[in-house]
Amino acid sequence: MKYKNTSFEKSISKFFSMIFSPAIGFAVCILLIFIFSKKPLDSLSLFFTGTFTSRYYFGSMLNTAGFLMTAGLGASIALKSGNMNLGGEGQIYLGGYISALILSIPLQIPPVLHFFIALLTSILCGATIASFSAFLKEVRGAEVLLTSFLLSAASLPLIDGLITNANGKANQNLLALPYINEEFKLHSLLPPSPFNASFFIAVILCILTWLLINKTYTGRKIQIWGTAPLFAEYAGFSSAKNSFFSLAASGALHALTGVTAVCGTYFTCHKGFYAGMGWNALSAALIVSSNPLALIPASILLSWLYNSADRVGLTQGFGFDISGILQGVVLFSIALRTGTRGK
Repeated sequence: MKYKNTSFEKSISKFFSMIFSPAIGFAVCILLIFIFSKKPLDSLSLFFTGTFTSRYYFGSMLNTAGFLMTAGLGASIALKSGNMNLGGEGQIYLGGYISALILSIPLQIPPVLHFFIALLTSILCGATIASFSAFLKEVRGAEVLLTSFLLSAASLPLIDGLITNANGKANQNLLALPYINEEFKLHSLLPPSPFNASFFIAVILCILTWLLINKTYTGRKIQIWGTAPLFAEYAGFSSAKNSFFSLAASGALHALTGVTAVCGTYFTCHKGFYAGMGWNALSAALIVSSNPLALIPASILLSWLYNSADRVGLTQGFGFDISGILQGVVLFSIALRTGTRGK
């Protein structure tokens, strides 16, 4: 008699599968603390509780979680459709650059219209660059995973150059665009941290995306393309519509992450502000198997892990980027889990 898993056992298995990668990162962090910290017990105490005893670090954790949710939704939609968008960081950088550029220009129009133009332009640019991967897939059969990564890799130094050229005068900052106007800034809800309303916008977007994916005809077609592409093809579903819609939405959400980073955290577009956002968001999406609702706690958990590690590394004098190591460990453990599950 073949044994069948009950729904409860499946839920337990899914839960442990979701926490596997964060747990590996957590264990590696503790190991690094014991090896490199001069006062391991003090460092461990700081790691566990430090984020929650400081308004700044607690607000920064929630703010970072908002970035991971919004960009993670972009990664999730692409994954649900059977594509993997690895160009998240380039799309985030592009969205931040376009919005900062437009919002720093004084225009004789109402501020609401000014902001709407910047937001719409940024989202369209992110959607366009991601849609180009869909075009190459449908016309040339190119892998989205490869083309999205290459487009992102090409766009990063290009935007760096545009920032430098925009501030070519000797008395200007060559590392960032001018600050955006005051009326476009999302002010902190938990001073002095950068925590702002974009966190709640990200939570609402997670709920709306879950409804789109699970409660609409379009969402069900996207899921079918992701789980059974041959069936979707035989059923007559359009591959082009699936690719263009999902990747355009993915690029738009990544670009929106860049906009919220500029308007709520940095108030400018400086070189490298995107670093880690795209890959961390992809990690969050993969951990929860692209479930938009589960993305909320997963983003908070990863944000706590990375921010706590950053604080320990900064205050305890670590000579290396501990959070960067954790990011790599989490991604590697996700690949290990996926490979093991596929056998």
